[in-house]
Amino acid sequence: MEPVGLIGFGVMGSEAGSKILEAGYPLYVYDVTKSTIDKAITMGASPTSSPADLAGMCSIILMFLPGPMQVIDCVSGEEGLLQSASPGAVIVDHSTIDPGTTAAMAALAAKKKIGYLDAPVLGRPSAVGHWALPIGGEQGALERCRPVLETFSGRIIPVGESGMGNKIKLLNQLMFSAINAMTAEMMAIASHIGISPNLLYETIIDSRAGTVSNLFTELGRNIVDENYHRPTFSIDLLCKDVGLAVRMASENGAPPIMGQLIQTINEMARVQGFGSQDTSAMWQAYKPFWDKNPKSS
Repeated sequence: MEPVGLIGFGVMGSEAGSKILEAGYPLYVYDVTKSTIDKAITMGASPTSSPADLAGMCSIILMFLPGPMQVIDCVSGEEGLLQSASPGAVIVDHSTIDPGTTAAMAALAAKKKIGYLDAPVLGRPSAVGHWALPIGGEQGALERCRPVLETFSGRIIPVGESGMGNKIKLLNQLMFSAINAMTAEMMAIASHIGISPNLLYETIIDSRAGTVSNLFTELGRNIVDENYHRPTFSIDLLCKDVGLAVRMASENGAPPIMGQLIQTINEMARVQGFGSQDTSAMWQAYKPFWDKNPKSS
């Protein structure tokens, strides 16, 4: 089985990496954080010194990176993948970034006869193996990588040209942010009017109402348990994703009214110091304002 390269061995990357290793593929990993590399080694992966070093060993390369700047540096930087990747190799970007960056990186890769796919993940880390991957890019490059992608995804969905996967993911993030913001606000209101978050959560869960989504179930449980400090998905990353989504929509003549409002709430939580915490921590951002507002008698 040919070796696979993986860049960014964080929350999502490590989940994908574990499945790739379980399937028997040799896995080479690059990450800027030593503790993350140590984790990868413990799991059975081999470390590399740079993206260029990794690309010299692997012709299928997956990226799980925080944002556009990291992707640009990883692909086209001085020690980037394109410095040493061979013709016929394929780079698969699972990061949540803007379609413009993807199109630019894909064009650079094409000049060197290297395939490039945008394949952002739809799914929480715990659902690895069942993730959906909306994939933009050439079908030939996708088929080259399909066996590897199938080790950690449940659905591979070709969606068109380069950048289309990004567009779908950013729209999904707008919906995620709306559910997250409303869950946070509802829990904060409940606490302020004398209903414990636990009572509200358990009542809604037991009701089996149409409002009981998988995301509400997870977020509400985190709020009740005050489980914010080992984030599945941080408020910082949510601000980044929604910011990209708002910009994408605005640049295409469809500025999202609700999306912009929710981004203000996201940023309110970040400036209060909750950025590194899980998105479920956002309900705390209301407390400094509402605690000063006396309850009606």
